[in-house]
Amino acid sequence: MNEIDRRPLLRAMFDAAIAAAQPARCLPPHLPAPPKGRTIVIGAGKASAEMARVFEDHWAGPLAGLVVTQYGHERPCRRIEIVQAAHPVPDEAGLLATRRIRQLVCGLSEDDLVIALISGGGSSLLVAPAEGLTLADKRAINAALLVSGASISEMNCVRRHLSSIKGGRLGAACHPARLVTLLISDVPADGPIDIASGPTVPDPTTCSDALAIIDRYGIGPSPAARTLLTSGAGESVKPGDSRLRGADLRIISAPQRSLEAAAEIARGAGLVTHILGDSLEGESRELGKSLAGIVRQVAARGQPFAAPCVLLSGGETTVTLKGSGRGGRNVEFLLSLGIALRGLGGVHALAGDTDGVDGAEAIAGAVLAPDTLARAWSLGIDPCVSLDRNDGHGFFQALGDSVVTGPTLTNVNDFRAIVIDAAPRKAP
Repeated sequence: MNEIDRRPLLRAMFDAAIAAAQPARCLPPHLPAPPKGRTIVIGAGKASAEMARVFEDHWAGPLAGLVVTQYGHERPCRRIEIVQAAHPVPDEAGLLATRRIRQLVCGLSEDDLVIALISGGGSSLLVAPAEGLTLADKRAINAALLVSGASISEMNCVRRHLSSIKGGRLGAACHPARLVTLLISDVPADGPIDIASGPTVPDPTTCSDALAIIDRYGIGPSPAARTLLTSGAGESVKPGDSRLRGADLRIISAPQRSLEAAAEIARGAGLVTHILGDSLEGESRELGKSLAGIVRQVAARGQPFAAPCVLLSGGETTVTLKGSGRGGRNVEFLLSLGIALRGLGGVHALAGDTDGVDGAEAIAGAVLAPDTLARAWSLGIDPCVSLDRNDGHGFFQALGDSVVTGPTLTNVNDFRAIVIDAAPRKAP
C-alpha cells in the first residue's frame, strides 16, 4: 500500500484549531454595554495583548488600561498599555506590571466598568507574592511544580494560595465597579479558577489543599511559604463573597471549539473524524502509549472506529522531568506514540501547543510519520534514549519534523491529531 503524505492535512487542521481561537473571531460578540463612568481594561496571558487590541478596535467609548503578556507576544495598542514579562517562571517585569494593574482598579465606583482579559499563561505573568513571600520564593516553587508531574489544576491551586492577586483577589479589588471577565480557556474542563489561576473568580479550594499538593510531590517550599499555608493566612476569596457578586464571567473560546474546527477540515478531506476528548491529562508518555493502543486496534480490527479516520484530542498532559534534553509535553507525547507504534504503516500524527511554544522553546510541536523511527536510526539517533532524556525537540528537529508557528497570539492548550489510513485486517 502506497503511503499518503498526511503532513499537509495535519498542519491544516492545526492551523484551523488556532484560527478558531483568535480573539478577532471570538471576542467581539462578547462586548458588554458601555458604562456611565470609566472603562478600565486589565488582563494577563499569552493572548491578552491580542485580546486588548481587538477590544480596543471594537470599543467606541473612552478607555484605558494595562495588560501583561509573554515576551514576544505584544501587539500594538493605542489606549491600552502592553507590558511583556516572563513565562513559565515569573520575573520582575511581571511583578511590577501586576502592581500597576492592582492600582488601576482601586478606588472605582459603581458607575465604572472593568474588563479583565484573561488567557493561559496568566499564572506566571500576573505575579504578586502573598505578604511575607518574595518573588524568589514564587519562582522557586513555580519551577519545582513545572517538573514535578503535578497537573495544571494542582499547580494552580498552589499558586492561588501563595498569591495576593490570584484566587479572586484581583476581582475583589475591582469592587464596587462592574466586572466582566473574558476568558480564553487553556485548561481541562474549562474551569475558570484554573485559567491563569482565577484572578477574578472565587476559589473553593483551600490552603490545606495546596499544602497537600506540595507534600504529595515532595516540593520543599520556603519556610515563609509553608507557614503561610499551614496558618491559613494564604486563603483565597471564596464563593459567596459579596465583592464578586454580580461579576460577569464569559468563556469566549475553549479547546473543544478548536477541535471542532479541525474536525471540519478533516471531514472536508473526506475523513471520518472522532474527538476523543478536549481534556485528556496524565503523563505525556503514558498518553502516547494509550493512544497507540487505540490506533493499533483501529488499524488491525476496525474497532472502535473504522479506518480511514482521524482521532483528535486536546487537554494538558504533564512531564515528570528526569533527563536534560530539550522538550515539551507535545513532543514527549508524540515520541512516545511513535515508539509504541513501531513504524505502523498508514499512521501520521501531529501534536502541538496552540500558543506556539511547547516547553520552553519557540517550537509548537512536531509531526510523526510511519518512517520517523527508521529515519532517526539512520542518523544514529535512538528514539528510546531521546525519550529517556526528555529530548523530544532534539529528536524531531534533527529529522526536520518540528512544527514552528511563531507566536499565535492565542492559547487553547494542546492539540493532537492522528490520521489512520491503514485498512482493517482480520485478526489472526
